[in-house]
This record gives sequence, C-alpha cells and structure tokens, in this order.
Amino acid sequence: MSPAVEIKTLQIDGKDVGARADQTILEVARENGIDIPTLCHLDGLGDVGACRLCLVEVKGSNKLLPACVTRVQEGMEVTAHSPRLESLRKIIVEMLFSERNHVCSVCVSNGHCELQALAASLGITHVRVPYLNPKLQVDATNRRFVIDHNRCVLCSRCVRVCDEIEGAHTWDHFGRGIDCRVITDLNQPWGNSDSCTGCGKCVHVCPTGALVEKGRAAGEMRKRQQFLPYLTLMREGRQ
Repeated sequence: MSPAVEIKTLQIDGKDVGARADQTILEVARENGIDIPTLCHLDGLGDVGACRLCLVEVKGSNKLLPACVTRVQEGMEVTAHSPRLESLRKIIVEMLFSERNHVCSVCVSNGHCELQALAASLGITHVRVPYLNPKLQVDATNRRFVIDHNRCVLCSRCVRVCDEIEGAHTWDHFGRGIDCRVITDLNQPWGNSDSCTGCGKCVHVCPTGALVEKGRAAGEMRKRQQFLPYLTLMREGRQ
C-alpha cells in the first residue's frame, strides 16, 4: 500500500489552493493557472533560485522568497503579483540586459529568446541603468556549437542539464559577481573538452543566444526542451 500523501492548503494571490507537501510555490501556482515569471527554472531540472524573477511575498516573512525553491506550508498566504514585485522584476530584467551585450535586433535568437519574451511581457521598452558593454569571449572551437559569453545570463541551465541529465558535468561556473561566467572543464576551450559528449542538450536549454548551433539561421534557433521531463522521469524510475 502506497503511503498517504500529505496535503497542504494555502492561498496564492487570494486563491485557495491545495498542494502536496513536497511541492514548491512555483509548481502549485502554475498548476492553478497563476503565472510567475522565471528564467533559470526549467521543468526537468533541479532548481537553484538563480535569476530571482520568481520572488514572491509570503505573509509573516520579512523577506521575499524565491517561489521555485520554497516549499509550501499549511496556511501560507502568498502574493505572486503586486506593484512591488512587478517593479523588482522589471529591474532584474533591465540589469540582465545591461550586464552583458543583448542587442535583440542583431541576435541570432531574435524571436526565440526567453529574456526578450520576458522583457515584452513586463512592458520593458528601455533600460534605465547604464550598460556595461563588456568585451567577452566567443568560443567557436567546438565543431558543432558556439558559446557567446556576451549573451549569457548565468541561469546555470547548461551546467545543470550537463550534470543532472547527461552526467558529464562539462560546464561549471568560474569567478564571482560581474566576473562570473560558465566554463568547460578546467577553463579549457570547448573544442578541447575531454568530457563533452556533443549531445547538444546544453544548447537547447539555453534561454538566450549564448549557446547556439553552427550553421542555423535566426529562424531556426528555436530550442527543443521537451526531452527534459521525459528523461527526468526515466532517470527517477531507474533509481
């Protein structure tokens, strides 16, 4: 006999909802048609709360909490949309645009970019903070793929999919703060990597134009991510 499932009752934006005790606020919100914006989250990958776009207000807490990694609790009262949260989300997206070199009009992922879509959904028409305009590396040493660090938002999706799904752990983070970037192996050119399997999963989970496949036109840059939930279920079934 399977163990009884513990159910929690809570409110999100004034709506009464029920959830399993092991679910996050983000999971429950989306199950109930309440949209909370995210960038680092992707179904099938472990969550790290990196982008902070899913911050929500929880009654009784003196700080904002990331919905993707916060478990539900009995009687929790969550606010997912408020003028304060909308303002913070706009600032976060604007800072992502200003930190690297995101110029949509000349980007290969124009029209297929999650950062671009987020900006549109939040009504962002311009950036109110100074652009840093860094001159970062473009690594085209891999025979099939390219990484452009100028378009990376440090969501860590590539790191997690390579570790959790492919098991290669080719990618990782190097440096801190403004100097942080993703690297292959011990900071080797991608084409020299001994661990990369060439599967391309990292490319397809990238939300921007940082990781792309060579030889594809802008209209062909749509990422295929449907494999993740399936592979995750298969992996859990083998454990």
